[in-house]
Amino acid sequence: MSVHDRIEALKARHAALETAIEAEGRRPVPDNAHLHDLKRKKLQIKDEITQISGGPH
Repeated sequence: MSVHDRIEALKARHAALETAIEAEGRRPVPDNAHLHDLKRKKLQIKDEITQISGGPH
């Protein structure tokens, strides 16, 4: 897998997590522990994209 392909895969996972976070937030009683876990995973992916890309963008 090329670097570009890896970044695109990470961006897709990042977007999927964002969708999941929004869906959880719209629930009548959001699961705060689950939301925290989703946000943590999303941040880890963002950090990995930044690292692979060579710095902040």
